[in-house]
Amino acid sequence: MENIKTSRRSYYKVGLVILIFFVISFFTNILGALNPSVSESYNLTKTMAGFLPFSFFIAYGVMSIPSGFLVEKYKEKKMLLLAFLLSLIGALVFASFPAFRVYMISLFTIGAGMAMLQVIINPLLRVAGGEENFAFFSVLAQLVFGSASFVSPKMYSWVVLNVHGKNEGSGGLAGLLNSLTPSDLSWAAVYWIFAIISLAMILLIVMTRFPKVELREDERVGTRASYLDLFKNKFVILFFLGIFAYVGTEQGVSYWMSRFLADYHGYDYETTGANAVANFWGLMTIGGILGLVLLKLFDSKVILRWFTFISMICLLLGLFGPRNISLYAFPAVGFFMSVMYPIIISLALNSVDKHHGSFAGILMTGIMGGAVVQLLIGGLADLISLKVGMMFNLVTMGYIFSIGIWAKPLIRNKVITLGKKKSVA
Repeated sequence: MENIKTSRRSYYKVGLVILIFFVISFFTNILGALNPSVSESYNLTKTMAGFLPFSFFIAYGVMSIPSGFLVEKYKEKKMLLLAFLLSLIGALVFASFPAFRVYMISLFTIGAGMAMLQVIINPLLRVAGGEENFAFFSVLAQLVFGSASFVSPKMYSWVVLNVHGKNEGSGGLAGLLNSLTPSDLSWAAVYWIFAIISLAMILLIVMTRFPKVELREDERVGTRASYLDLFKNKFVILFFLGIFAYVGTEQGVSYWMSRFLADYHGYDYETTGANAVANFWGLMTIGGILGLVLLKLFDSKVILRWFTFISMICLLLGLFGPRNISLYAFPAVGFFMSVMYPIIISLALNSVDKHHGSFAGILMTGIMGGAVVQLLIGGLADLISLKVGMMFNLVTMGYIFSIGIWAKPLIRNKVITLGKKKSVA
């Protein structure tokens, strides 16, 4: 009987960790759908619009490595509570005082919370679900992560239609949000929803007893000496730039596509544009499933080169194609980008033989590429045009393509050949 209860508690904890994956994605990947509304509300130039994802993703550059040290000292439960407390404060402050400068601070605060969560959840998932189930639950968590990215732009569309919009409601959640949100900033109601979710997560975590997590060597944050040793290896810097380029590209397409479709083709950014962003993330999830199959059949470097090349073609079709082609080409980029992140991470970790925990922290810091690239795109958009600005994604994609050429992993992915698994060079 006790074993059954333990099993149930374990599955509950796995479910809670997977729910945290959902929340991270839900909070993070709505920025692209919000971009046109925020820009219009605050009369932002494209450079200033680039500061929104900068404020969010720069928190990863600041917090990823320090979060590892904090988790080892204060343990998972306290850090989970701190992370969601930061997101609650960030969301509440902006929802209550929806000014542009407050929004910038709010995005950094929420981003810091999400960076902390990213450090905590994988080791916690491994322990909660058991080592033998970790691969399965990791894939499941990534699918849930992708589904949240699909859902959050849909939620934004619901908000703008029901909060001081065409379908304005007087009861239930819509009625509450109408009473709390200024009539000219209906999109800001999204942050009341984020505050409610953050508070609910805090209550769930307070009521949950978490297992003791013994970090593996590849999960430990490492020492100052280990970081200095790693930085002597050129591949550490090259793969850091790979994650930098990937997240910069991911956000460089998803963040700007709704604005592009509105500016160049006249699509409604609150509905059609938001749906395009949702489809980008939805197709990325589907592409990830296909990628799992392909990685059993082909060398990961070959897959990376082909998928990157096709994603570049889709981006060009989105930028230069006619109205209907553009609407579908941008989301298609997400499908072909789906394999990039896991392949870059696996090639990176398989390219060094020690200090994997420290190396993982360096790679996670590369997520700040989502901050820097958006400033570059916004600046180019103001100087020349948004179309030229978004072409900068071809530069970052080109770097990702190069990884498929120069990477020299110590361990290659296994592929199935003639009924048996074979390690490929």
